[in-house]
Amino acid sequence: MTLNIRSNNYANKTLLKTTVMHVAVLALMTSAVMGCSRGIKPVVNDPVKLVQLAQPISVLQPVFMVDVGNKKASSKDPLSLQVGYDNNQIVIASRGGDLVGYNEAGQRLWSLNVDDQIVGGVALDSFSQTAVITTRSGMVMAFDSTTGAKRWQQQLTGTVLTKALISNNRVILSANDGFLQGLSLQNGQPVWKFATQVPDISVRGTAAPTLLDDKTALLATADGRLHAITVDNGLPQWSRRIGVGTGSSEVERMSDVDGTPIVDNNELFAISYSGQVIGIDLASRQVKFVNELASLKSLAVNNQQVIGTSLTGKIVAYDRSSGETLWENDELGYRKLTNPVMIGNYIAVGDLGGVVHLIDPASGKIVSRVQTKGALQTLQVQGSRLLTQSTSGQAAIWQLAR
Repeated sequence: MTLNIRSNNYANKTLLKTTVMHVAVLALMTSAVMGCSRGIKPVVNDPVKLVQLAQPISVLQPVFMVDVGNKKASSKDPLSLQVGYDNNQIVIASRGGDLVGYNEAGQRLWSLNVDDQIVGGVALDSFSQTAVITTRSGMVMAFDSTTGAKRWQQQLTGTVLTKALISNNRVILSANDGFLQGLSLQNGQPVWKFATQVPDISVRGTAAPTLLDDKTALLATADGRLHAITVDNGLPQWSRRIGVGTGSSEVERMSDVDGTPIVDNNELFAISYSGQVIGIDLASRQVKFVNELASLKSLAVNNQQVIGTSLTGKIVAYDRSSGETLWENDELGYRKLTNPVMIGNYIAVGDLGGVVHLIDPASGKIVSRVQTKGALQTLQVQGSRLLTQSTSGQAAIWQLAR
């Protein structure tokens, strides 16, 4: 986990970054209070060992798998690159700056290197045949997804650590300096910019922008808020606090919303680092429920449930209407779980060992597994297909078995 330590003096734009585990920070703070500088070590919990499934069933079959590598990768940034997949186009980015286009048969169509570390993407829009990535130096780049030809690039004031949202001729981005931005899809020129409050200390990472409706983008920020902004011109529509941190220190009061909010059937679901799971009825703007779970990952929803993965590796299902806890699964404790997703009638969750676990939503039991190479950070679903990309650079597309 990386904490951003930001100066209150925005004029000097000094940004200090330090990589520490939250528990390590708390341990050091405790040490300082006790007047002891030696002998106290942060508690590190070993990941729970996997137990062999008694009667696993077949849920996923691989239909595409390639290793793009991880050369020249930096350990200072969150590793959450995602496969760009839309309308049979596949574009994959590596941490070392490689961008490669494939067809579904696995044939490489084009490849290039952007001469920088890629930290966000791949956002892929099949209608305009555009692939968008972001780099560690704050550059946004757009390419023709069928040929790899560069269309434009734009320098931002901050780094975008997640993939962009492409909608209504806009490329919408959330940067780690607190600015939400909309660029022209045609030429990359800035169209609008929206400033949010930046806390002094936050978890390094940002939630990917998503659509609230056809004309409105929903963006989550490090101060624990959700912002609804018009896609076309960046006008704010409403803002609501989701994360509420408590405690005596700034570290304990961190309330980041780093998991992309879920909008489904006119309902909004979100989760915060400070431990709030919330459901909102968008028609009335009323809160349906609030429950407790701390996470930096997006939620998943089905017709009856809201599912989350906690910082400690617990998987929890809540009743979608009341927020009542339906079941908990702690078999994957401290395995650094990904966001949960629904694939067919199953919940899928990835872990630090590159394993994708398939869970029965009725019972919360693990019923199947598939294996990739390298730790998983984010899962995606498109239709009946699951998309994975590991920190080692292995990208795969899995088909739901019939």
